[in-house]
Amino acid sequence: MNGKNRNDIRPGLRVAIVLKQDQRTGKQTIGIVKDLLTNSKFHPHGIKVRLTDGQVGRVQEILADES
Repeated sequence: MNGKNRNDIRPGLRVAIVLKQDQRTGKQTIGIVKDLLTNSKFHPHGIKVRLTDGQVGRVQEILADES
C-alpha cells in the first residue's frame, strides 16, 4: 500500500519513508509511525510522518507487520 492517503496511516504502523536528504537517491528508511505531520487527506509525494526514533520523512510504502 502506498503512503499517499492519510486515512491509511496511523501511529504504530511499520512504514518505509524517504528522508528529506535522501529524496534525490530515493533511499528508504524503515520505522514505526509516531506522529502524522501532514494535515491534508492526500499528498502526491506521500504523507509526512515522524518515526518513533524522531526521523521525519514522507511515507513511500506501508509495510506488513512482522508479527
